[in-house]
Amino acid sequence: MAEELYIPDHTSKEELYNSLIPQIKGLTSIESDLIANLSNTCAVLKTAFDHLWIGFYLVKEDELVLGPFQGPIACTRIKPGKGVCGTTWSEKKTYVVEDVEAFPGHIACSSASKSEIVVPVIKNDVVVAVLDIDSDTLSTFDTIDQNYLEELCDYLSKFF
Repeated sequence: MAEELYIPDHTSKEELYNSLIPQIKGLTSIESDLIANLSNTCAVLKTAFDHLWIGFYLVKEDELVLGPFQGPIACTRIKPGKGVCGTTWSEKKTYVVEDVEAFPGHIACSSASKSEIVVPVIKNDVVVAVLDIDSDTLSTFDTIDQNYLEELCDYLSKFF
């Protein structure tokens, strides 16, 4: 896949994921560097879906630290149990948030964010990072996103 990305036109979300995930796997299989692979993963997802913000927070000791991302500037550090990212980290499970204003303790890095999905990256039963995707519309994410992004994060865990 080198530097080319194929994004099918007029396709369902599921078909789009089915096209993108093999391309991400192909792109990352030729590179062993974690940051390079997370960066390109963000670029692929941002190009395909054009969500407000797509990025990774990496576990560094007792907090999540901003990693590779695409979108506006972001919060740089998040404590466990704080906001959607910190809750995903501490509870080791994906959160799909239809309306971020309704999530207790939501951290508003951007006032434009309306809905969010956060998926843990788990290696050896330990969360090593989270994938955070924000949308500027309500109820953007669903179980289709959850299933495919969990598959993607499971794959990416091998680079940690």
